[in-house]
Amino acid sequence: MAVTTGTTIANLYYAQPILAQIGASFGTSAAGVGHLPALTQVGMALGILFVAPLGDMLDRKRLVVMLEVALALALFALAGARGIAMAGSLSLVIGVLTVAVQIVVPMAASLSAPSDRGRVVGTVFTGTLIGILGSRIISGLLADRIGWRGVYMSSGVVALGMALLVAVILPAQAGQHRDGYRALLGSTARQLARFAELRRLSLLGALIFAAFCCFWTILTLDLSGAPFHFGSDRIGLFGFVAIGGTLAAPWFGRQADRASPQRAQVLTTALLVAGSAAAALFPSSLAMLVIATFLIDVGVQGTQVSNLAQLYGLDEAAHSRINAALMTIFFAGGAIGTTSGVFAWRTGGWPLAGGTLLFWSIIALVTAAFHHRASRNDGSPNGTEGQATALGSIR
Repeated sequence: MAVTTGTTIANLYYAQPILAQIGASFGTSAAGVGHLPALTQVGMALGILFVAPLGDMLDRKRLVVMLEVALALALFALAGARGIAMAGSLSLVIGVLTVAVQIVVPMAASLSAPSDRGRVVGTVFTGTLIGILGSRIISGLLADRIGWRGVYMSSGVVALGMALLVAVILPAQAGQHRDGYRALLGSTARQLARFAELRRLSLLGALIFAAFCCFWTILTLDLSGAPFHFGSDRIGLFGFVAIGGTLAAPWFGRQADRASPQRAQVLTTALLVAGSAAAALFPSSLAMLVIATFLIDVGVQGTQVSNLAQLYGLDEAAHSRINAALMTIFFAGGAIGTTSGVFAWRTGGWPLAGGTLLFWSIIALVTAAFHHRASRNDGSPNGTEGQATALGSIR
């Protein structure tokens, strides 16, 4: 499951470091095809809204296999694209189909025992994060050897392999929703009204992803200028530092199983603040930026793993819809973080950009602290007070 999510989510980010090569093949610049990564993100958002909830209605195994096969075909088509318009359309479709990730994660939670759910979700989420962080490294290395079309052709072959593995290894898991697709979509939106815990987790997720995306945006701008003047290949090496941080995600998942996940999130968001402060205060120190990258990555991943461990304790019959609601707000936070980072950099340079990063991180820490306090006052250390509300009333 971790390999499936990692290889699938990577397709959202392959284009970013190789835009110049893609543009050159179409007779334009990197800016001329700069909209392609944005289209895959839009497609992912559409998939979360309209496809991911199907995991509660259809057999999840069959749905993942179908999405992976369709993804492979779209990747093969993109590898043969002869124009920017065709490449853009296929990028949008690829984004929609990568939503298979949002089917696999709830499936992993449903298949695991409650006492082991945090560890399992942490392992699968680690695969997702390695896919996100490693995709830029892989596409850059492969494109230098087999061209950008070879990158997408290779990814298509991998998607077919994932479809085969899922079909052979994973068990069938039938959906429990029986009221039709329109009612399913309406129920997805109502999950936020249904669970106060989901609203708190969604807000925290949006804040940490805002900080994460803000950091990676302004880090690239900082490293490409004085005093570093790094090229894309050297900037990409920071991905290895971040991947090292992903190894901590399963540990935080185990802590969520054994103790209070809210308490763990206070620790992880504190690490996020520490990393953000290191980056904001020492933008010219390569060593401090490496430390900041590691701390921010561990903080974000640990917080999100604890988020998911709590999330899947709310209502097993609505895992996919609850996940869709959370991830919609999560990605919205990332978009806001990226936009704020670029705006701050253009307006005030690193001082304002670093301050913006620190702002998102501190707000996340404050939110986690309030969340921990609320869970103690509710007398529900595992953060699942929402289960006591009429679970069958709004499915």
